[in-house]
Amino acid sequence: MTENYSDVVASEELVKAVVEGIQEKKGVNITVLDLRNIENMIAEYFVICEGESNVHVDAVSESIEEIVRRDSGEKPFHIEGKQNAEWILLDYLNVVVHVFQKQVRRYYSLEELWADALRTDVENVF
Repeated sequence: MTENYSDVVASEELVKAVVEGIQEKKGVNITVLDLRNIENMIAEYFVICEGESNVHVDAVSESIEEIVRRDSGEKPFHIEGKQNAEWILLDYLNVVVHVFQKQVRRYYSLEELWADALRTDVENVF
């Protein structure tokens, strides 16, 4: 995948807006996986976080959508999981966001699945 400087900046700014959206609704255990050096990846970043309940997971995903739209004008290309809100996926093409309930995140363990990605854990803000 060839990319120019503006694409990299755009993806990094999108990640920052996603993290802000998560923190706005007190999502926790935020992990950013940089997938750019992994061959054949369809996204540059995964952002993973947790909410306490299906209501909380839904609120976090709504906050992400709102802040990303406000800061970058972007809307998700695709959204999955809104019905039961155990795992909501927001696909912004270069950045894919996973908002999990704790037990579901543990079960799927995306961080281990993509262990060769560069991992950044974001400190909880509260």
